[in-house]
Amino acid sequence: MTTNIVVIGMGYVGIPMAALLADVEDFYVTGIQRRSKRSGWKIDCLNSGKNPFEGNEPGLDQLLERVVKNKKFQVTDNYDVITKADFVLIDVQTPVDDQKKPRYESLKEVSKLLAPHMKKGATVIIESTLAPGTTDNIVLPLLEKHSGMKRGEDFYLVFSFERVMPGKLIEYITDFPRVIGGGCDKANENAKFLYGKVVKKELQVTDTLTAELTKCIENTYRDVNIAFANEMALVVEDFNKIFESYLCSV
Repeated sequence: MTTNIVVIGMGYVGIPMAALLADVEDFYVTGIQRRSKRSGWKIDCLNSGKNPFEGNEPGLDQLLERVVKNKKFQVTDNYDVITKADFVLIDVQTPVDDQKKPRYESLKEVSKLLAPHMKKGATVIIESTLAPGTTDNIVLPLLEKHSGMKRGEDFYLVFSFERVMPGKLIEYITDFPRVIGGGCDKANENAKFLYGKVVKKELQVTDTLTAELTKCIENTYRDVNIAFANEMALVVEDFNKIFESYLCSV
């Protein structure tokens, strides 16, 4: 039996995930992308089996070409395709504004748009980076309001954050452990079934809030390390200047 998957957001997270899932036997994937002036061109690009990213992404070119050729993957701007989806993955941008506050306009918009089309029993998975509490306090109410369904009874909601790195998009999905934060055992079970087809490492199951916290802590740890490395580079640069001055004096 075919498992139908919809991935919303054809960016650095959505495209490699969609392509990997589409390469799984009995999986069929549809990507949803806004037909905007800035990024609408990706629809035709991806439907022709081409990689829209600049730079080298090992394995992605061949993967996209194969899944499109095999009629396992297509991209549209029409949310009607969600009516058949067993899984809906949300991979939209969640940037911060000038005040360093998260901007969830895209997240809210797609939540409202997808909800009326969800079929009973569908699993919605958010892969975008979110502040702790966002899944339950922002996304869940929108999905329930606009679908008329209840989480855990009619549909399932999971937060499972991405770990991607430009230049290593495929590797960072397949070769890193995956944290799965569902609202109930069935949600986690569904997510494990999906990710187990493409992730080679451990699938770590937890609750939604813990998964959101884990992503924020990981990002903070990385940010601190980068900042520390930069400070050390500045210190070394200053010492080099002092040493050069000393040599000139000698």
